[in-house]
Parts: sequence; C-alpha cells; structure tokens
Amino acid sequence: MNVRQLLKLYEQGNREFTGIDLSGANLRGVMLIGVNLAGANLRGADLTRAFLLKSDLSGAQMNWANLSYAKMSDAKLVDTDLTKANISGAFMVKSKLTGAKLSGAVLSGTNLRRANLWGANLCGAQLERVNLRDANLTGVNFKWANLSEARLIGAKVYGSVFSFTNLSYAWLKDLDLAGADLEGVNFSAARLSRANLEGASLIAANLESAKLDWANLQGADLTGANLENANLENANLTWAILRKAELLDANLDGAKLYGLDINEMQGSNGGGFPASNQGVGFSANNQFVYSTAV
Repeated sequence: MNVRQLLKLYEQGNREFTGIDLSGANLRGVMLIGVNLAGANLRGADLTRAFLLKSDLSGAQMNWANLSYAKMSDAKLVDTDLTKANISGAFMVKSKLTGAKLSGAVLSGTNLRRANLWGANLCGAQLERVNLRDANLTGVNFKWANLSEARLIGAKVYGSVFSFTNLSYAWLKDLDLAGADLEGVNFSAARLSRANLEGASLIAANLESAKLDWANLQGADLTGANLENANLENANLTWAILRKAELLDANLDGAKLYGLDINEMQGSNGGGFPASNQGVGFSANNQFVYSTAV
C-alpha cells in the first residue's frame, strides 16, 4: 500500500492499518488521528508535523523515522522501535511509551508531560529541554543521555539508570532519588532543591553551582564529587561521605553536618570546610565533624 491509498482509505473512515509497510514514505503533515498502525513498518519514514493523536503505533518499526514537531498526545507506542529517530519538538503529552526503544533518539524540546515511559531505553538519547514533568520514568535507562535543561519535576524515577548522564541546568526540585546510582552524573547548575538523595551514590558527580538547598543527602556517597559553589543551605548531610570532595565556596549555612566523613576533602581554607561556615568542629583524625545546625 502506498501513501495515496492509505490517505484515501482514511478519508473513507478506515482506521485499521496494522502491519502496513510504509518504510521511507513521505508522510509529512498527514492527518492520521486515532488510527491503528500497530506493527507497521515505518522505518525511515518522514512524519514531520504529522497528526497522530490517539493513534496506536505499538510494536511499530520506526527507527530513523522523522517525527519532529509531530502531534502525538495520547498515542500508544508500547515496545515501539524508535532507535535514532528524530522526535524533536514533538507534542507527546500522556503518550504511552512503555518498553519503547529510544537509544540514540533525538527528543530535544519534546513535550512528554505525564507520559508513561516505564522500562524504556533512552541510552545515549538527546533530551535537551525535554518536558518530563509528572512522567512515569520507572526503570528507564538514561545512561549517557543528555538531559540538559530537562524538566523532571514530579516524575517517578524509581529504578531508573542515570550513570554518566548530563543533567546540567535540569529542573529536579523535590525529585525522589533515594538510593540511586548517580556516579559520574553531571548536575552542574541543576535545581535540586528539596530533592531526596538519601543514600544515593554520587561518586565523582559534578554538582558545581547546583542548588541543593533543603536537599536530603543523608548517608549519600559524595566521594570525589565537585560541590564547588553549590548551594547546600539547610541541606541534610548527616553521615554523608565527602572524601576528596571539592567544596570551594559552597554555601553550607544551616546545613546538618553531623557524622560527616571528610577525609581529604578540599575546601577554601585548605583543611576541610570553607572558612566562612561556622559551628563546624573536627575530630583529631579529621574524619568526622559535628555542627550546631543539627
């Protein structure tokens, strides 16, 4: 079936196109609302600015497809292969992408608010400025993905993989990342106010200029982390590990610092915490501190 036949059948009221082969087809700006394209072959197809609202594309082959600026709210893309697809600027509010393959895909500026991406693979994907507010990101693989300036406020991220992800300038307020493996993640200038990072692994993470005010970092491992110029005002750092961490010009006003492991920690006064922070005491072996803010 070619594009002309497809559109003619659609105009006649037909909505069932399961398994159709339109690989490489030019479908720019087409209106295919509420259609069933489950299992379709759309590999390399051009669907720029297409209208696919409430359509079912589950199990479709859409790798290398161009879906930039497509309207796909409430669309169903369960287990769909979107490897290296261009989905930049698309409108996908409340879409279902559970188990979708999105490794290497481009989703810059895409609106995925309240979308369900449970178990999706976004390894190495480009997600700059993506809107993932209130999205279900449970078990999503974000390894090596670029989420710079992304919005994840209200998202569910339990079991998600963020190893070596770029989350610089991202909006992560109130996010629950307790116990998460965040080794090597770039959080520079990220908004993490009131985030729950209790017990998280932040080894070698870049938190330079990050906003961590009122964040819960209790028991977090910040070994080798860069916290230079970070705002840790009123943060809970009880029993956190800060070995070889950098806290030059960090703001620790009102922070809870009881039981910190600060062995070989770097600071502006050369011996640990920045000299501007008051109420901090060191034991003889320079491993544990207490704070009047506790």
